[in-house]
Amino acid sequence: MGSWNDFNDAQSNSNLIPKGTLAKVRLTIRPGGFDDASQGWTGGYATRGSTGAVYLNGEFTVTEGPYARRKIFTLIGLFSPKGPDWTNMGRSLVRGMLNSARGISDKDMSAEAQAARRISGFADLDGIEFIARIDIGTDASGDDKNEIRSAVTPDHRDYAQVMGTASVQFSGNAGPGDTPQQSASAAPSSNPLAANPGAPGRPSWAQ
Repeated sequence: MGSWNDFNDAQSNSNLIPKGTLAKVRLTIRPGGFDDASQGWTGGYATRGSTGAVYLNGEFTVTEGPYARRKIFTLIGLFSPKGPDWTNMGRSLVRGMLNSARGISDKDMSAEAQAARRISGFADLDGIEFIARIDIGTDASGDDKNEIRSAVTPDHRDYAQVMGTASVQFSGNAGPGDTPQQSASAAPSSNPLAANPGAPGRPSWAQ
């Protein structure tokens, strides 16, 4: 126990889940009360920000393993007045979530797989469980925070293990060819659990 006069040996509060960790998570959408029936945004799930951007306010709870009950907050983009990137990022993440949760290969274009990638509304996403690849981004203050930018599908060699048991951890970086989008479809790399270090700012799969 440290001295109450000297706090140099106190632990830092930056207790982040390591970048590249695979974990089973459950999504809870924090409702924002914004609807646009023409877009299929009903049920009050969407949030409209002060800039005009529309998103789902996602609270992802790790369900198993050493990080069980940890929460990760990530916005899922629906619309941005600045351009299509925000929307494309959100749609890519939701596709990966559905593939992961419903056990579908990202390469499967059968009628059954296509039907499984459709939802009747955002209520179908509220409570969905899937395997996420944990990333690290920055918050509005510039501090590091965990984020979820991609999901892992059955193509990944560790999908069955993580979906059925505890989360898998990895410390390190993958090669330049292992982008998050490729990870979602289980592109092979020297270490498939590694996350792409990528460029700062917007993830490579959103560019």
